[in-house]
Amino acid sequence: MTATTELAPVVVTRAEAADGPLSSQLRSLGARVLLWPAISVSSADSTDLHEALDRITDFDWIVFASRQAAPPVLERLPKQPPDLKVAAVGQATAQVLRQRGWNVDLVPDDPNAGALVDAFAPLVKEGVRVLFPASSRALPTIAKGLEQLGAQVTQVEAYRTEPSSLDVNECRSWIERNEIGAVTFASPSAVIELERALGKDDFDKLFTNAAAVAIGPTTARVLTELGRTPVMAESATLRGLAHTAFKLLQSRH
Repeated sequence: MTATTELAPVVVTRAEAADGPLSSQLRSLGARVLLWPAISVSSADSTDLHEALDRITDFDWIVFASRQAAPPVLERLPKQPPDLKVAAVGQATAQVLRQRGWNVDLVPDDPNAGALVDAFAPLVKEGVRVLFPASSRALPTIAKGLEQLGAQVTQVEAYRTEPSSLDVNECRSWIERNEIGAVTFASPSAVIELERALGKDDFDKLFTNAAAVAIGPTTARVLTELGRTPVMAESATLRGLAHTAFKLLQSRH
């Protein structure tokens, strides 16, 4: 018997294909993966984003709260404007930008929106202009926090986060068998939509034995609000999420 058949499977709830980055990380470690994409990420109406990027020289900073915000911006701006400073909430997002040749000036030690605002505090002068390409479900933490520091924030929708069409019957079949070892969450939206799709009873039953693994504190907070006790990824990256989930499987085996 191989390790992949001995260990309980791990659920991936982020929007990705079977060969996506988190699934690939988990399989490379020897885990079985179940794809339960609770959310889908799609293109937004790009008019406002394009208009903002066309006048990018009006801005002093651009802020990325998610790796999903990077592609729509990079498609329009392949090269970083020379005087534009860049902030990213976490290292995973920063890595996407650096791989395309962009310099990232600010990444908070803790990968969450509140920490980003705190890191900005000594850098923001009254009237500094910030472009924030965000999700359709972006929380107000960044925009309001920066405005309270004196920044002028232009928030535009860069991508849409929407519920995905889960095979709920298949999910419930796994839940009934009580065979799942861990469920990974890379965003608060994934938590919210999985609970909505399954219903509270099946969502709670899922975590009778399965561990809920969160990529960062914002995602963990939503799980806590729903009555779960999440395990935080060792680092706020997909690699960290995969390694933490796999270690939990091994510890329970």
